[in-house]
Formats: sequence, C-alpha cells, structure tokens
Amino acid sequence: MANHRTGHKPHEYSSTLVWTGARSGGTTGYQAYSRDYVVRCGDKPPILSSADPHFRGSATLYNPEELLVAALSGCHFLSYLADCARAGVVVVAYGDDAHGVMELHDGKMRFTDVLLRPRVTVAKGTDLEKARELHESAHAGCFIASSVNFPVRHEPTIIVAE
Repeated sequence: MANHRTGHKPHEYSSTLVWTGARSGGTTGYQAYSRDYVVRCGDKPPILSSADPHFRGSATLYNPEELLVAALSGCHFLSYLADCARAGVVVVAYGDDAHGVMELHDGKMRFTDVLLRPRVTVAKGTDLEKARELHESAHAGCFIASSVNFPVRHEPTIIVAE
C-alpha cells in the first residue's frame, strides 16, 4: 500500500541470523555460552558478529552497537552525496569517523548520542557554504537517523581538492 503523503510504497528489508556459538554449548549459565552469530541478507557475504566484549562477546567480530553507528554513518553519507549531486556540488572524496555513546539512561542501557565527523573533499570552485548546508538536508533525509530516539549530530569538515 502506498503512503498517502508521499505516494511511495513501503520498502521492506530482511535478514537472517544464525547463532553459530551454539556449537560451543547451550545457555547453561550466563558466562558459559558463546555470543557469536552470523547475519545474512540475501546472497550477500555474511557478517560475522558477536556481542560487545563488555557483554562477553568477541572483540574480533562486529557487534550490533557498532553496526548501528555504521548504519547511521552510511545513511548520512548516501543522503549527502544524493543532495550534493542534485545541488551541483561535486564531491571527490568522503570519509567519516563516527562515534556512538551508549550508557545507562532511565534504568536501561541505550544509545544517548551519535556524532558523525564527515571529511568531505569537494572540487575547486565549489560553494563551501552550500556544501556545509547540505549536511543539514542530508541529516533530515537520512532514514536511519529519523528512526532512532537519540540525537545524531554531525560536525563536517569541508576541504577543497588540490
């Protein structure tokens, strides 16, 4: 069914999770079981994952908290490039060092803040103020950021290509 405001049909996403740690034994006690698992989305390469090491997981595998921060970073990046392309701002390089904070809040562990630090290199002659402003529209257009209940901030650095 199409959304009456936008006319867009819903987009649906699926993933499959398999607990690989079960090979090491069942949940006989909180400290006894492996937190390792695999996530697959269709025919794409699997994502080997675990709990954060603070929660008895593997430090060598991705954890859900890292993947959430990465999803926010990726969504902002893709929204920003789309906005730049529409506005005639030529981006020639982009990187981000995103950082999320999870802490006890209202008696529950939850994310309380994510900070994106995009480093954007634009072509010579680019309107730098426009390039900076487009981060605001990218934030507003990011589907993931608009779906979470904590602040997602951004502190972009804009550089002109040599």
